[in-house]
Amino acid sequence: MPGNDYSADLQLLIEAAQEAGRIATPYSNADPEIWDKPDGAGPVTEADLAVNRMLEAELKAARPDYGWLSEESPPDSDRLHKDRVFIVDPIDGTRSFIEGSQTWAHSIAIAEKGKVVAGVVFLPLRNKMYTGALGAGAALNGEPMQPSDQSDLARASVLVAKPVMEERNWTVLPDFKRSHRPSIAYRLSLVAEGRFDAMVTLRPSWEWDIAAGNIIVQEAGAHTSDKMGVALQFNNPDPRQAGMLAANAPLHREVLGALR
Repeated sequence: MPGNDYSADLQLLIEAAQEAGRIATPYSNADPEIWDKPDGAGPVTEADLAVNRMLEAELKAARPDYGWLSEESPPDSDRLHKDRVFIVDPIDGTRSFIEGSQTWAHSIAIAEKGKVVAGVVFLPLRNKMYTGALGAGAALNGEPMQPSDQSDLARASVLVAKPVMEERNWTVLPDFKRSHRPSIAYRLSLVAEGRFDAMVTLRPSWEWDIAAGNIIVQEAGAHTSDKMGVALQFNNPDPRQAGMLAANAPLHREVLGALR
């Protein structure tokens, strides 16, 4: 992978995300049709499905030799035999989309041999396009980003859901400032932007939720791992990771040390 130029793939993802925004936005605050997925997997709307249809058609046509992994597509084991694969969440934060929030996002990434090499997270209602490609840095609307330099967990501002703060998860429950956003892709992008110091999720994390954010955080200059500190690998037969941490290197180490 060193020496490869992923700029064409990144531009493809940017254009696809912009089109996804054009499709999804009219459904926002317009009472879209909603279904519940089987096994308590959460809601899906007609907007999710419309965006997914467009992305699958357009991206596969542009890169027919790439595999496909999407939250809203049936499982396709052929992706496991592809060197490169699209990893897609048509709308990350569907519940907030249904509620009329502006914090839902399109999350689109490409992984090569298990490593994410290009990704975009686009919030159309906030006009925020986060981008990252291997070796090319990370940007928000074209402007370079870098993470915060906060290294003291007690002084940090951390994006976490309430269950993470149960005492059983920590050696000593830390007293940092806790915030939350419904979209995990957006949470990761906010760490890359330096608006928050870290992001922690301990639940199994679907690859489509975190793939694009992973490369954006890394290219901004921060570290990512699962909740045990293991580097993330993508395009797995079971597309779930053992949680996720994102922060600058010193703070990442401190979070790992504080987790039980």
